[in-house]
Amino acid sequence: MNNTATKELLYKMADDLLIIGHRNSEWTGLGPILEEDISFSSMAQDKIGQSQALFHLLHELGEQEPDTVAFARGAAQFHNCQLVELPNGEYDFSLMRHFLFDHADQLRFELLANSSYEPLAKVARKVKGELKYHVFHANTWVVKLGSANEESHTRMQAALNQAWNYALGIFEPSAYEEDLINTGVFEGEQALFDRWLTNITPQLLKAGLSIPPQDTWEPVYGGRVGKHTAHLEPLVEEMSEVFKIDPSAEW
Repeated sequence: MNNTATKELLYKMADDLLIIGHRNSEWTGLGPILEEDISFSSMAQDKIGQSQALFHLLHELGEQEPDTVAFARGAAQFHNCQLVELPNGEYDFSLMRHFLFDHADQLRFELLANSSYEPLAKVARKVKGELKYHVFHANTWVVKLGSANEESHTRMQAALNQAWNYALGIFEPSAYEEDLINTGVFEGEQALFDRWLTNITPQLLKAGLSIPPQDTWEPVYGGRVGKHTAHLEPLVEEMSEVFKIDPSAEW
């Protein structure tokens, strides 16, 4: 196993989960209905816990303690895709981001459940079960709102259009793709993308929503190598505030 390749994979997964977890937590107390307030808060907690499990694997591979890695880095040191760092916006955008990201995340962990790197496979077998609820929740609401009235449909289609190219950035290929594939650690971003597109298409059709035309696809890359929007730095500053005051504080 190529440790550098495996660390890169773990960092981008952990950072995705940590950042989307904090973004989703911002809906606490602000959800459109009480059940959704609770749901988004619960899923945010799950994601931050999942990120912690991955940071522990990084520590086992020689990186710093999980809290230090999570909260002592600057924004340019994060490997998350840009989709997860974007502001929540209205509920339609947050819901669509949740749908697009969680389908990819569940499929990624399903693939990793068979990873040759057994510590990661063990985490993946646990996490993929938790993500079934996240995907069910996303599917339910995207279909419900996409196929409701004209205003609801229009807003959900606009949210899909806005999020699409950022969502393609989830699958930004790593410089270590071949190493990961050849050693059986991970099947690669292209394999994940193909499964993701197959999974989300029928759900979007059921919602009456249309994937943007392929000739408009322009994947937003850069996040995996530290190139981020202006929105990430203030989020990192906010989520690391407690750690900077008291490094002994626990998650």
